[in-house]
Amino acid sequence: MQVTVTFKNIDSSDAVRDHAVDKSQRFSKYVSGVIEVHWFLSVEKIRHQADVTIMANGVKIQAHEVSEDMYSAIDMASDKLEKQLRKHKDKITDHHKTPHGGVPEMPYGVSDDDASLEASEENSSPKVVETSNYFIKPMSTEEASLQMGISGDDFLVFTNASTNGVNVLFRRSDGNYGLIETTS
Repeated sequence: MQVTVTFKNIDSSDAVRDHAVDKSQRFSKYVSGVIEVHWFLSVEKIRHQADVTIMANGVKIQAHEVSEDMYSAIDMASDKLEKQLRKHKDKITDHHKTPHGGVPEMPYGVSDDDASLEASEENSSPKVVETSNYFIKPMSTEEASLQMGISGDDFLVFTNASTNGVNVLFRRSDGNYGLIETTS
C-alpha cells in the first residue's frame, strides 16, 4: 500500500501524517493488489478539510470531510471511504453470485435466442462501464492545478471560486493542462 499525505495551509506534522496512514491500513481488507491512497489535508480559517482518494484495481473512490479538528476530519473521511469500499466490495461480490449454483436465470419471457440477440446488440454500441461520484469543490484554477499534480489524475472537475462555474481541468498529452469553462 502506497500512502501519500499532502498538507496545505498547515504545518506538516508526523502525528497527523501517522494518523492518516494508520486509518489507511483499514482499506486493504476491502481491495487487493496495488493500493494507492492520497490524503490532501488543508486548513482554511477554522475549517479543517480532509480529502482522501483511493485507487486500486482500476477503481477510484473519494471522500471529503470538514471539521473543526484535523483528526476528526481524517476519521470522518476514513469512515466515509470505508463505507464506500464496503458497498463496492458487496456490489462486486453480489454481481458474481448467480442463483442455483452458477447458471444465470433468464428473465421471464426471454428465450436463449432473444438473450443472445440482446447481447450482440449490446456489444455493437459503447456503454457506460464505470460510474464515479465526485465532490465538486470550490477552488481557484491554481489550486486545481496543484491538486492535479498531487493526484496524478487525467482530469479534475471543480467549481471555479472566482466565477462559480463548473470547470474541468485536464492533462494534455504535452504535459500541460487544459481548462474547460462552462457557461449557462
